[in-house]
Amino acid sequence: MVVRNTVILIIHFLDKWLHKISMGNKGEALRQRIIAAADELFYQQGYEHTSFSDIADVVGISRGNFYYHFKSKDEILNAVIDTRIAGIEVMLDEWDEKFTDPLQRLYYYIDMLLRAQEKIRLHGCPIGSLCTELAKTNHEMLNDANKMFTVFRDWLMVQLNLLGVKKNVKRIAMHFIARVQGIVTVTNAFEDKEFLQQEVKQLKKWLDDEVLASSHQ
Repeated sequence: MVVRNTVILIIHFLDKWLHKISMGNKGEALRQRIIAAADELFYQQGYEHTSFSDIADVVGISRGNFYYHFKSKDEILNAVIDTRIAGIEVMLDEWDEKFTDPLQRLYYYIDMLLRAQEKIRLHGCPIGSLCTELAKTNHEMLNDANKMFTVFRDWLMVQLNLLGVKKNVKRIAMHFIARVQGIVTVTNAFEDKEFLQQEVKQLKKWLDDEVLASSHQ
């Protein structure tokens, strides 16, 4: 019930925005509503545990109208992954504009854990949980889903380069992501936000030490 109410609230706010869209764009507007609902449901209850009916009920459309836009759940998954990747790219561009110092950008990346700590406590990481779920069944879209991590990894490598890190940049970036994912997984498992807050401090200390050591090599 909590999941359903949360998704309905998200769709309600999306509806207010979509109301401003012209009649000629109604089809695309409905498609975006379906993607938004599926995105949140996949995150909160998992891809396998989300049905066509779940998504259609949240959006408030018939299954026939639903099938007009998406013929299969894999089509929806593909759209959700594309939407998430686009969202990540926009977010990282905004961070680049917000901070001129690459170290501050990396701190802000770490602080993302604090900004999302309640969702993390309840549902884990939207990227990690989806990739793990798809990996269990060797789903054909696993590589596409992994691109979400790749976008972050490539961005982290750019920031580390700007900080003067020249050696093992990819390894450090991957370790960075792994530590973030580990923090998220344990926080979600124990529903322990205090642990998350402590680990954020430790991760920043690791970053300072790693950057200092690597930039002098």
